[in-house]
Amino acid sequence: MPASPSTARAINDRLALTLLQQQGPLTAGQLKQLTGLSRPTVADLVERLTASGLITVVGESGEQRRGPNARLYGIVADRACLAAVDVRTESVSVLVSDLVGRVLAEGSVPVGPEAGRVAAGEAAAVEQAVELVERTAKEAGAVGGGRLHTVGIGAPGLIDPASGELRDSAGLPAWHRRLVAALQERFPQARVGVENETNLAALAEQQEGVARDRDTFVLLWLGHSCGAAVVLDGSLRRGASGGTGEIGFLPVPGTRSLPSATDCAGGYHSLVGAAAITELAAEHGLDPAGPADPEPAAARLVAEAVRLREAPRRGTGPYSMCGYRRVGATSHDGPAGDRRPHPADSTGFLDALADRIAVGVAAVVAILDPGCVVLGGEIGSAGGAALAARVEERLRGMSPLATEVRASALGGGAVLRGALLTARERAQDELFAPRDR
Repeated sequence: MPASPSTARAINDRLALTLLQQQGPLTAGQLKQLTGLSRPTVADLVERLTASGLITVVGESGEQRRGPNARLYGIVADRACLAAVDVRTESVSVLVSDLVGRVLAEGSVPVGPEAGRVAAGEAAAVEQAVELVERTAKEAGAVGGGRLHTVGIGAPGLIDPASGELRDSAGLPAWHRRLVAALQERFPQARVGVENETNLAALAEQQEGVARDRDTFVLLWLGHSCGAAVVLDGSLRRGASGGTGEIGFLPVPGTRSLPSATDCAGGYHSLVGAAAITELAAEHGLDPAGPADPEPAAARLVAEAVRLREAPRRGTGPYSMCGYRRVGATSHDGPAGDRRPHPADSTGFLDALADRIAVGVAAVVAILDPGCVVLGGEIGSAGGAALAARVEERLRGMSPLATEVRASALGGGAVLRGALLTARERAQDELFAPRDR
């Protein structure tokens, strides 16, 4: 059954808006070429969208041709503002953008570890986070008049697939669950939604990162804890209870105990969580002194190990100049009376870390056969190609399924980018919704 004229117009309008969103300003001629529509049809839709306040003339094409230059049409970017929020265990980061994703303001604030312990601390943490969003939105000019259209939140934990709410899962600070309601109360006209942080990172890698050429891949998040996001045939898979990718609970060899339903300490998390990585680094002589938060500390250790491994040798000077020497080593340590400081075993550390990562990745590969695994988070990004290559080499020896391992180029910033992308998509679905014109 052919579409009615009104439905056909709505479909054409949405197609044109999508192209303008993805490719930026276009001329009517370029829209005609990209959509395959006739010149009169394109002229009609441009007139409709302009009259509706969705697009406007943003310049001229500058094409070398006779007559006046063609007008460039673009999305009315300031029609609405979007906020992306990355909620970590001990910090919150926010950015506010216009409708085409141009960042207008951003900020972050640490949240003390006591925030999840008592009610007063929970309330203070929520207020800190809400005030940060409000302050950043004001800086971007997004407060007032309902201009803040959508707020996308990335948080650790399970998202109920039916309600879309953050579930009460083990180890999740209580203030995380209270934040969504608090933001909705502070910004009553905004659409507030929450998604698992690893899922958002995967969406960002799929659209803007190293997985742009892959319809099927798995992102392994390496941060304070570990998690995985699964993209199959271009779609993010969440599972029956929203728990797809809770790889921290995966029972693996090399741990002291098995995980429980309320604690992943005996699972894969105990091998590749940030605290475990800092301990592994110390075992290989890398000095863990640094940030108290294990996530940035682990990322720093991995990045420095890669740098030490790849840097050319610079004589026999003290290795402590690089900030690393064997923990507890003194000038009297060493075999056969060698009194020089011992070098940190950066190669051994990277090899041992790759061994640990490969154990969990091999399990995922055996079940899903994704063909590509992205090492994400601050730690995965810090390891770069050196760590990814080591993990891929070990996979070749453990699995007959060919799997490419890539390091994230977005790192920890992938959560904010993913939250912004989902907020933008939701806003566009409402603002650009097909309707009879």
